[in-house]
Amino acid sequence: MKQALFLIFTIIGSINTVHPQSPSPTAQAMQRQGFTDIRNMDSTIQVSLMYAKADNFTGRILYKDLREAYLHPQAAKALVHAQKLLKNSHPELSLKVYDAARPMHIQQIMWDVVAGTPKHIYVSNPRHGGGLHNYGMAVDVTLCNAQGDTLPMGTKIDHLGKEAHIDREELMIKSGALNPQALANRRLLRSVMRQAGFKPLRTEWWHFNFITRTEAKARYKTIK
Repeated sequence: MKQALFLIFTIIGSINTVHPQSPSPTAQAMQRQGFTDIRNMDSTIQVSLMYAKADNFTGRILYKDLREAYLHPQAAKALVHAQKLLKNSHPELSLKVYDAARPMHIQQIMWDVVAGTPKHIYVSNPRHGGGLHNYGMAVDVTLCNAQGDTLPMGTKIDHLGKEAHIDREELMIKSGALNPQALANRRLLRSVMRQAGFKPLRTEWWHFNFITRTEAKARYKTIK
């Protein structure tokens, strides 16, 4: 009787066991090219890739099979450091990644959307070598609370407009286009990212580069 019960429980347990899915083809390609899944380094960092959903400036799902955020190992290590800095000062908060390493064919789709429009200044042209996302050396990131809800930043992430420019924040405060809490959140994000070695992008409060484009082109290959 005991042996029969043991067999039944063993079968039930095997049925209920959830086996992790194997990496998608895009994830496998990222791994082969030497990029690191940041949540394998720090599982407390939140990830919600904006181009895996249609709610982005292109209005399309660009990442068909990618849900993980990959970075060059050096940039991934720095992002983990930024998360630790944030947790040390604000334990209730976390970094939340919206985009990281980006294949060049995705960059081309994004460029095609803005080419010939005033919005082209916000997207790197693949013909000129792309941007640092295409080397795994840039990350789009915000702050969120313990429930994963993003903090107010004045605009949605991926907002292509002057309201997202970090050099216009004081003017926006005076005009009422940006409230003090959103500005404080932006400054906190920039503080921890800068301390970890990242540099902010003037036109996008959420975008941070780990190295310069000149250095990336000289030392690394773009993501296929």
